[in-house]
Amino acid sequence: MTDYQHILLAVDFSEQAHYVAEKARSLANQYQAKLSIVHVLDNIPMPDTSYGTVIPLDQDSQDKLLEVEKAKLMSQGDQLNVDFSNRWLLWGIPKQEIIHIAEQEKVDLIVVGSHGRHGLALLLGSTANSVLHYAKCDVLAVRLRDN
Repeated sequence: MTDYQHILLAVDFSEQAHYVAEKARSLANQYQAKLSIVHVLDNIPMPDTSYGTVIPLDQDSQDKLLEVEKAKLMSQGDQLNVDFSNRWLLWGIPKQEIIHIAEQEKVDLIVVGSHGRHGLALLLGSTANSVLHYAKCDVLAVRLRDN
């Protein structure tokens, strides 16, 4: 087995996101790997922009919801010591965007939280499940407990 060189943490800012983040940080430290972070917006309207689905983190926006999400990503990145150039805030379908950024950045491990859904939620699929089945690299699905 080769060591991981680049780990991508997919965050959703849920109550248990810190647990997933700590797993990713621990693995990055263990393997002395580069750690990157991505958050995909799928729950706020996308304003008409000239920059497409990648949201520039170094530009201010008039959209208050976007600025809140950007601040969360920046705070998480700062806490994890993630280099500014390895932070992505994207609009789109989370499973697709996470896989796309992982391929683009030559990531060899994606770390994502999983709620272990059952019944209808399992049939509809989850982001973690889709990433697990379609990513071309290893995926660590960190089990989260439903409250």
